[in-house]
Amino acid sequence: MKRLALLLLVLAAATGMEANAAATLVRPYNPDANASAEIQAAFAEARQDHKPVLIFFGANWCPDCRALAKALSTGKNAALVHRHFNVVKVDVGNFDRNLDVAARYGDPIKKGIPAAVILSPEGKLVYATRAGELANARTMNDAGIYAFFEQRVNGLKSGG
Repeated sequence: MKRLALLLLVLAAATGMEANAAATLVRPYNPDANASAEIQAAFAEARQDHKPVLIFFGANWCPDCRALAKALSTGKNAALVHRHFNVVKVDVGNFDRNLDVAARYGDPIKKGIPAAVILSPEGKLVYATRAGELANARTMNDAGIYAFFEQRVNGLKSGG
């Protein structure tokens, strides 16, 4: 794991990419973040831009969490998510961190991580991954991930 992180940092430096961007791909979840404060900030933004809040629950040790974060950081997937959601990433550690936050939204991590919830700008739960829908993100290709989130966006537009 350390070698992979080092390799990404070297590649980032060689290609002119900032080290922070490479580290974000390796460690997309900030274990020091105040999840509740970040969620509150996302709701404040959501009330301004009228976009729902998309909360991802995951951990840096989780290959599926890292794969999903990577898939959503570039291209068509990044554009879709950025256009339609205010995003917050919540670190669950070894299922010993921010469990109260997950419980607040119906415990979407019960069937695995990464997990996601979508909330209206007013805080109403609109969607949650209750059956581990994203827990196999490593095996989902970019098109599959796009289709998953496009379906969520279409559900929001149709009111469900």
